[in-house]
Amino acid sequence: MAAPAPPDPLFRTAEVAARLLCRWHRAELDGAARVPDGPALLVGNHGLFGLETPVFLWLLRRATGRTPWALADRALLGGPLARPFRRWVRSVPRTFGNARRLLADGHLLVSYPGGARETFKGPHDRHRVRWERSLSFARLAIAAQVPVVPFAGLGVDDGFVNLGRVRAARALLGRRASPLALGVGPLPWPARLHFVLGRPIAPPADPSGAALLRAAAERAVLTLLASHGTHAVPARPAAVVP
Repeated sequence: MAAPAPPDPLFRTAEVAARLLCRWHRAELDGAARVPDGPALLVGNHGLFGLETPVFLWLLRRATGRTPWALADRALLGGPLARPFRRWVRSVPRTFGNARRLLADGHLLVSYPGGARETFKGPHDRHRVRWERSLSFARLAIAAQVPVVPFAGLGVDDGFVNLGRVRAARALLGRRASPLALGVGPLPWPARLHFVLGRPIAPPADPSGAALLRAAAERAVLTLLASHGTHAVPARPAAVVP
């Protein structure tokens, strides 16, 4: 049973949209019982354009009775013009301070270490986990001493036909250049979405263990994807860095 919706018209609108998207994608969530009672950091793979995020957040809320928050890319959604959208999807700019505050208040926090690398991936990166050397989520979990809950999103790259980036846009915007894609008009194809939560990973006490925590979480996500039929691989071998 989902918790009562926060008294925010934009959030209520987002809730209705997320419900419709859940039906559109026949979305389901497994492993909700693995979510700890207290604060936790959920990390997983992002799909093309990140349009699976409202679906995942709604399924989490319905399964746990708690309203999760998501961290948004500061370059794309951190400005004042994006504030209504952030309220719409219940997210905050991805800063260490915002994340620590939400965890300190006991919330569930969803983070995608792949960020724009995964939301704007090219066709060759379909089903690839592009965390590379991202360590911020691991450092956050250690600083806040909260468990990391890995999750896998199956079908998140199947909603659009990815035609790749325009070369000029890629040269101008780099990893934040959006690829051209085909869906059902502005909507994704009704690809089946299946989210699976893994076992929580306890953070080490020593900040020097951030790289090992990151690697363990990535391995857990890859294992969940493989065990459910999606043979994802890292975009490049994971590097353990100090």
